[in-house]
Amino acid sequence: MSTSGLKAIAPVPTAADFLDIVLSKTQRKTPTVIHKNFKISRIRNFYMRKVKFTQDSFDEKLGAILTEFPMLDDLHPFLSSLMNVLYDKNHYKLALGQLRTARHLIDHVAKDYCRLLKFGDSLYRCKQLKKAALGRMATIMRRQKDPLAYLEQVRQHISRLPAIDPNTRTLLICGYPNVGKSSFINKVTRADVDVQPYAFTTKSLFVGHLDYKYLRWQVIDTPGILDHPLEDMNTIEMQSITALAHLKSCVLYFMDLSEQCGYSVEAQCKLFHSIKPLFSGKPTLLVINKIDITRLEDVHPDSRALVQEIIDSEGVQCVQVSCHSEEGVMDVKNKACDALLAHRVDTKLKGSKINSVINRIHVAQPKARDDVARPAFIPDTVKERKKYDQNDPERRRLARDIELVEGGAGVYNINLRQDYLLANPEWKQDIIPEIMDGKNIADFIDPDIAEKLDALEREEERLQAEGFYDSEEDMFDSDDEREAQEATIALSHKIQSQSIKKSKKNQARLPRTAGLRTLTELSTEMTKAGLDPSRIQERAAMLAKLQGGKRKRDDEDVDMDADGDMEDGDGAEGWMDVDGEEVPKKRVKGNSGAVVAVNRRAPKSDRRVAGMRDEEQASRAVKLRNLGQRPRNMLAKAGEGDRTIKTKMPKHLFAGKRKGGKTQRR
Repeated sequence: MSTSGLKAIAPVPTAADFLDIVLSKTQRKTPTVIHKNFKISRIRNFYMRKVKFTQDSFDEKLGAILTEFPMLDDLHPFLSSLMNVLYDKNHYKLALGQLRTARHLIDHVAKDYCRLLKFGDSLYRCKQLKKAALGRMATIMRRQKDPLAYLEQVRQHISRLPAIDPNTRTLLICGYPNVGKSSFINKVTRADVDVQPYAFTTKSLFVGHLDYKYLRWQVIDTPGILDHPLEDMNTIEMQSITALAHLKSCVLYFMDLSEQCGYSVEAQCKLFHSIKPLFSGKPTLLVINKIDITRLEDVHPDSRALVQEIIDSEGVQCVQVSCHSEEGVMDVKNKACDALLAHRVDTKLKGSKINSVINRIHVAQPKARDDVARPAFIPDTVKERKKYDQNDPERRRLARDIELVEGGAGVYNINLRQDYLLANPEWKQDIIPEIMDGKNIADFIDPDIAEKLDALEREEERLQAEGFYDSEEDMFDSDDEREAQEATIALSHKIQSQSIKKSKKNQARLPRTAGLRTLTELSTEMTKAGLDPSRIQERAAMLAKLQGGKRKRDDEDVDMDADGDMEDGDGAEGWMDVDGEEVPKKRVKGNSGAVVAVNRRAPKSDRRVAGMRDEEQASRAVKLRNLGQRPRNMLAKAGEGDRTIKTKMPKHLFAGKRKGGKTQRR
């Protein structure tokens, strides 16, 4: 986890805000109306719900804080040590521990008071228990004022820390204050570190990034270190020591031989030897800065001997640089990056992973087949091309130049046709018509249209030669073809009738009976058309016989009474079924106003009592259903799935301080 992972922590509210948030949420999210005439179990449940909801809200908010703040033991050693230096590990752990204890105590309070509320014998008793529970929770929370304030300070500071990734390629700059560390990082990266001519300008770690060999590197500028025991070092110096101890990096130890930094060469060499144990296992560069003032060759022999001792020690390279004149700056960067890359490769080769893949790696080295030189080919047109010069009047006209001449951005409209590849360049500006020679151009966009047209014409000529169009009547090779033709015609008629239906949608229609015909009329018309109606007549006779056999009247005589009612000759009450059972007769009023008797068969079973033993059980089920619906009816609910909230704003949002000296209702 890098420091950037610590930045996503949500703000920690103060104790007072914490209470406001939780109690306001309880007021909003739980019902707020209760009457003394409610059943006691309902009153108890109402107040128990309030207590439990408050406890859940505290639990959720405190849980979020405890999970978002990192556990120091789970962090990378560098980040863990850095947080210890900046915030004091014990103080940090204590603050989180206190919040964890507060959450535990609030859970216990809620549990105890819910147990007491189960035995509340009146509205007053239940209400007092609820107030006591919320009061005790609030008291516990108020005591957490200091831990919450401390954690908010930590969160704000963490968010301002630079994003240091402890596992990436890192160059670490260290040394005495004011030896030119920040000037160097400003030269090689885009970091903007403050540079001043006094000690301890840099008070915290600064990070810059650079690219080398297509890789991203981070460069860390540490505050200056003074040569005194570890226990005497302040927070600013301890950040440097932490970075040196825990980050796998290339160390750049800066020295100022001109002694303008205020520290002697001897003191600077002494500091190198005192922090040298932190450099073990890391490639180290001794960077001699400010050579525009004093070079290594110009130093007093005694001081030079001390510097030479460091240079001769194992694993140390020496580079001279001047950030003022920028001499050797890139050389330092390249050497440091190469040294760290070589070191990282060596470390990986020494590890156990390399043995599993080394036998599968083969690096092929190409060999020259002859001594012929094969330089890259550059066309003459490229060599002769003139470099673009904005002030040259004979320069190539760019799209930007054309735009400026044509009226500038917003007025100029680019011509997209100028790059068309056509046989004749004059065609570029042609406007393509929609209709040409009475034909739709869109139908001829197909690239193979010419071939398809030729094929159609050839087929047409063949059919003409075979005499396909000679006879006017349709020629059918078989009955199947005739049926297919008839089906096509029927389908076209159907489509036509549908389109007519659509067009006649809003027009008045004839009554359905207007188009009905008798069988005699139908057969006469069909005979006239040269068709045989015998099949239809046979079918009609068969259907009539079936109808007559299914229902027969008791008496054939039917006469109309004075009211227009239809009565049976012998006064029978209804129709008789084939089996001899009487079918109930329903009297309905016709369109003309006459009441007509209609045959209506009674259903075989009553669906209302389906699955029930008898009528009594069915009526009991209806009563129970209505009884279960009653609570929802009282709450004006449509059913079990009704979740509508009629009042959009709950009472606590209406209530509050009112104008004109009215009473306070909150």
